[in-house]
Amino acid sequence: MSMVRHRAASARVVAGFAVAATLLSAGCSGDGENAASTTTRKPRPVTTTTTQTEHKPTDLTIDVSGMKYSPADVTIKVGETVTWKFSDKAPHNVQGIGDKAMGINSPIIDKGEWSYTFTQPGTYRYLCSLHPDMRGSITVE
Repeated sequence: MSMVRHRAASARVVAGFAVAATLLSAGCSGDGENAASTTTRKPRPVTTTTTQTEHKPTDLTIDVSGMKYSPADVTIKVGETVTWKFSDKAPHNVQGIGDKAMGINSPIIDKGEWSYTFTQPGTYRYLCSLHPDMRGSITVE
């Protein structure tokens, strides 16, 4: 009886080796659809092309002297900043006219600068509240 058990165990070992050998040979052959690949492919590098078509904001300076804004009427792009440079004998300010220009409200300045960045398109009219004949407008595209 011991011989029968020994032969059965040997048969299982041989069958296990046969299965393992079959699996290994199927994995190493390159001619089947289920063959395992042994080559490692490197991923292709990602190439990005950037086209700079954005408008870069620029600053615009308006001189406040001689009892006028110069230039009085200007056109800029959204996101640009306008700086008023005060260098007159009299003090002045920049006061928005109308609902759209309500945020434009500089202090009264006799020498120095004040800036405002325009974030919305539209036409913004302004004046000097001390000298209402001094007027200007900013058109934002």
